[in-house]
Amino acid sequence: MLKVIEPRCEYKNNPLGIDVLKPRISWKLNSDQRSIVQSAYEIEVADSQLFDNNVWSSGKVNSDQSVHVELEGLKVVSRKRYHYRVKAWDQLGDSSGWSEAAYWETGILDANEWQAEFIGAAQAEDGSSKEQSPLLRKAFEVKAGIKQARIYASALGLYELELNGSRVSDSYFAPGWTSYKHRLQVQAYDITEQLVQGENVVGAMLGNGWYKGFLAWEHQHSVYGDRQALLLQMHIVYEDGTEQIVLSDGSWKTAGSPILMAEIYHGETYDARLEQTGWSSASFDDSTWKPVDSLNQSFDVLIAQENDPVRKIEEIKPISLIVTPNGETVLDLGQNMVGWLKFTVQGEAGSEVEIHHAEVLDRDGNFYTDNMRTAKQTLRYILKGGEPEAYEPRFTFQGFRYVRLIGFKEPIELENFTGIVLHTDMATTGSFECSDPLVNQLQHNIEWGLKGNFLDVPTDCPQRDERLGWTGDAQMFIRTAAYIKNVAPFFTKWCRDLEADQTEEGGVPFVVPHVLEENSYSSAAWGDAAVICPWTIYLCYGDKRILEEQYGSMQAWVNYIQSQGENEYLWNTGFHFGDWLGLDSKPDTYIGATDRDYIATAFYAYSVSLLQKSAAVLGKTEDATKYAELYEKVVAAFTEEFVTPSGRLSVPTQTAQVLGLMFGILEGPAKKRATAKLMELLEESKFHLTTGFVGTPYLNHALSNNGQNDAAYKLLFQQDYPSWLYPVTKGATTIWEHWDGIKEDGSFWSKDMNSFNHYAYGAIGDWLYRSVAGIDTDEQAAGYKRIFIRPQPGEGLDWAEGRLDTMYGEIRSYWKKAEGGGMELEVTVPVNTSAEVHLPGALLNSIKESGISLDEAKGVDFAEQADGAAVVRVGSGHYRFSW
Repeated sequence: MLKVIEPRCEYKNNPLGIDVLKPRISWKLNSDQRSIVQSAYEIEVADSQLFDNNVWSSGKVNSDQSVHVELEGLKVVSRKRYHYRVKAWDQLGDSSGWSEAAYWETGILDANEWQAEFIGAAQAEDGSSKEQSPLLRKAFEVKAGIKQARIYASALGLYELELNGSRVSDSYFAPGWTSYKHRLQVQAYDITEQLVQGENVVGAMLGNGWYKGFLAWEHQHSVYGDRQALLLQMHIVYEDGTEQIVLSDGSWKTAGSPILMAEIYHGETYDARLEQTGWSSASFDDSTWKPVDSLNQSFDVLIAQENDPVRKIEEIKPISLIVTPNGETVLDLGQNMVGWLKFTVQGEAGSEVEIHHAEVLDRDGNFYTDNMRTAKQTLRYILKGGEPEAYEPRFTFQGFRYVRLIGFKEPIELENFTGIVLHTDMATTGSFECSDPLVNQLQHNIEWGLKGNFLDVPTDCPQRDERLGWTGDAQMFIRTAAYIKNVAPFFTKWCRDLEADQTEEGGVPFVVPHVLEENSYSSAAWGDAAVICPWTIYLCYGDKRILEEQYGSMQAWVNYIQSQGENEYLWNTGFHFGDWLGLDSKPDTYIGATDRDYIATAFYAYSVSLLQKSAAVLGKTEDATKYAELYEKVVAAFTEEFVTPSGRLSVPTQTAQVLGLMFGILEGPAKKRATAKLMELLEESKFHLTTGFVGTPYLNHALSNNGQNDAAYKLLFQQDYPSWLYPVTKGATTIWEHWDGIKEDGSFWSKDMNSFNHYAYGAIGDWLYRSVAGIDTDEQAAGYKRIFIRPQPGEGLDWAEGRLDTMYGEIRSYWKKAEGGGMELEVTVPVNTSAEVHLPGALLNSIKESGISLDEAKGVDFAEQADGAAVVRVGSGHYRFSW
């Protein structure tokens, strides 16, 4: 039976307040039969979930498209809920019937529809604004017969809303971090059930956040502005058709909150004696509160929430209480995490407790914070006294595993403390597991590196005075991230900020949003995020729209490179990070030994190749031809500059060979010699990597793709420094910034740059999914419409399993080695897709599928022998191959 499941609008389940003018619908299909393909679909859009008044219908459309179907011709209006449902037919003529009804709801689509004002606490007489977070409130009357009510809100800084004494939302750090001068997100909230007949009160608390707080390591403050402000517009629609609007304006009142200080880096200071119980309730007396100030702020930068919100995702209880050699009382949560600590404390009024956060203990077992640089990561709580008091912060987050307690009375009870993990609430899509426990821990660390650093933007690290959206780190990790989570909305938002912060010449900042000094632009591999990230989202989700939206940005970046220097086909000018943190670097430098002009030109060629592919996908034939010609000229210039006539690379490093092989810019003798040279270099290093940020993500791919899969496995299983498993043997629960962040003797690599939660080297996860489990997509049918299952087993693993929930459904690849040298491979292919399955080492006449011969297996439509494997093409369904 065919069934339509999980209808989604713009990746989301029943989104509220979106501003997409041409929304797209996607759905998945279930069937108990093999090789089922959609042959047609129908979509209805209506005013109500009864579908008794349709506003749009596709009619029956003969198509196998079930992902990103644009509702062509539908003109959406502001603040309206649209219900939709989907019906599908398969190639056998069977119909699914209608899916369950779903909906999306638009927000405020036109800046002219805003009637509210940005409001905040009054400035001091000297023009400064207090660090104390303000409270804002507004009382209003509501009559009977509410049909629906919505709040549309944003802020300069961070905000939290309350309505009649209860929190409005389960999201945190709204409105998120964007390029505020160009883009400021608006959130929409359904408050229908929170309103009551009679008097109501809406309230807000504001924090500095990224807008007004400290950013980066140069003590920058108020980078975007020096005033916190709230923007709020409430629309209440009654059953009789009338509408009431409540606005943020000069009628609101304000007072100081118990939050005396709140900074992303430094933590929060909270004086519970200043609490005003019931401040957002109707019974509260606000006669001592002061009038708010109105701020002049453009509405033209307002956009609807684009990515998923930050939420509390899970809780972690401490595993032990430690008294260090220095006599400090320390909690160990057992996991390097990002979020905050919730605790309960009891004591006298005015007494104070402090909580400090750290990632590691030093080799003597003492609390270690030197690697935080100037980030204080401290919570201070001043008690109101009496009964037990519960506290958790609002406008800060910390990266930590260990917590130092100061001022807490003995005995310390572990149940009074809970770690709250916060990050962008992306759907989990992938899992990888294998027969080796250390590799499984590595995969755990990769996932937790993502969790800790995907808090609204893809940060480099979540603990020290940095936490910035480094473009290089993002492009290195994005493919791995797309296996683990649905990161399409997350990176769509971030790519739009990248474009907003590009220079007029097309240069790309080192970090996005851009908050560093003016000349912090356009390093090779970092700026290439402008091309690599949109292309990867297209590849993994079949999303052509991100290519359409970002195409101008992608072009601008390539044009920028082409305009550098005297030779437009080489990039040999400007500053570049090079192979950052490469282990073959010279003393007293962070930059690896690989020639930076070589890296820059290699990435130049790679970005041009991706731009050419993007142009072809978008039907831009002239551009595709132009960029194909440019690519050939860049490769020719690269070859002339860096490849000798006999095919030897002039740059003899691991990273140089890896980039040449991975980017496809070496052919014939040069490709063979690069492979041989890479093996020679690995043998010299006793199969340890010397690559840095640029080379490491591609190292194992370059080996597996060029006949050296055994070497890739050998690298994976190294346990001594430098290797992926060395940190695991040292107790790491996340990915480190440095291979030897903690040395064998327990000392540290450095104080200045030694994050223990830095996801870049977690890019090995891409190889685990794509080569070990073997799950990949055909570029010609992106988004896993056509799937490759090409596992490459190796010495050291008895089995491996990868799962990936794609836009079409779950792909599964599970292989295990059988006794006597045989193998088994179990495969799941989603409905409305097909797969090319490679059975390594198999002969066609020796293969059985679920116990029967291959030519009798339903769903198998093609088989051939190729490159030491049997290649089988299958339709949707579950398959079990053995040979």
